[in-house]
Amino acid sequence: MQHLPATGYLRIHQIVGCQRTKTPAIIPVSRSTWWAGVKSGRFPKAIKLSPRCTAWRVEDIRSLMAYFNGGSVA
Repeated sequence: MQHLPATGYLRIHQIVGCQRTKTPAIIPVSRSTWWAGVKSGRFPKAIKLSPRCTAWRVEDIRSLMAYFNGGSVA
């Protein structure tokens, strides 16, 4: 698992991983599953940093990880 900064933003390839760049997944789901979860409200809402740059707050990803881990982030 990769180290998460205390604050900031994460792009989708940092969250679900990327085989091309060998980035490990924080949340092991596919991109389409991630976007479906965002749309349904299961995953955190995205933030548009610019017209072509979408990201998620690190704090929201940490909260999601804690939820999946039963309250504790490993």
